[in-house]
Amino acid sequence: MTIIHPTAIIDSRAELDDSVEVGAYSIIGPNVRVGARTRIGPHVVIDGHTTIGCDNQFFQFSSIGGPPQDKKHGGEPTGLEIGDRNLVREFCTFNCGTAQDAGVTRIGSDNWLLAYVHIAHDCQVGSNTIFSNNATLAGHVHVGDWVIMSGFAAVHQFCKIGDHAFVGMNTSLTQDVPPFVLASGHPAEPHGINIEGLKRRGFSREQINALRNAYKLIYKSGLTLEQAKQELAALEAAAPEAAAAVGLMRGFLDTSNRGIVR
Repeated sequence: MTIIHPTAIIDSRAELDDSVEVGAYSIIGPNVRVGARTRIGPHVVIDGHTTIGCDNQFFQFSSIGGPPQDKKHGGEPTGLEIGDRNLVREFCTFNCGTAQDAGVTRIGSDNWLLAYVHIAHDCQVGSNTIFSNNATLAGHVHVGDWVIMSGFAAVHQFCKIGDHAFVGMNTSLTQDVPPFVLASGHPAEPHGINIEGLKRRGFSREQINALRNAYKLIYKSGLTLEQAKQELAALEAAAPEAAAAVGLMRGFLDTSNRGIVR
């Protein structure tokens, strides 16, 4: 049976799986759907057109699915989608999207979102990420899989962060971070490949060496980005065991609108 504290306020139109737990004084709005075995702690507010998957855990005082903090928002029924097995710690704020973009803010699965994390309207966050305390995304930010955001890192609107990237503590990020790159500073600067993270995730020595060479082509060779992309294509052909990873970096350069940290 659903375990709901008697002080919780849940709209009769909300859809909660029978195995959902809701703590004291939490509030759940009419357009919320919550999947199996998700645990919602005390003093949590979940509102908006919000869909939450299975096996998530929300700690106290989080505000989930609130309207976007965007002056262009005119009350349109935009949404928030959260996947499975996410850990959401105290005082997190995740906002719904806007009609001017995707209309939906999305957060994948298996993420650790620690205290005071803010994910603004229309952000698209992948899976297996870690957001340390007070990491903040402005609107329209895209974050790939396996990204680590250190404490107090802040990301400007419309930036992109590629898979397996690492953003250091107190970093001010106003440009895109390619996959696998470690960026930190105020403003952010590149500091090599996220080698330790790649080792932990099982990347081979050959793959890591190829990514190091890719990094050198982008950042150390003096080439323009167009020239570097051509050299990356040659590196893909020369290192088939790392072709997918190098191709991910090359493809990211093609889609970067704000320019990459350099």
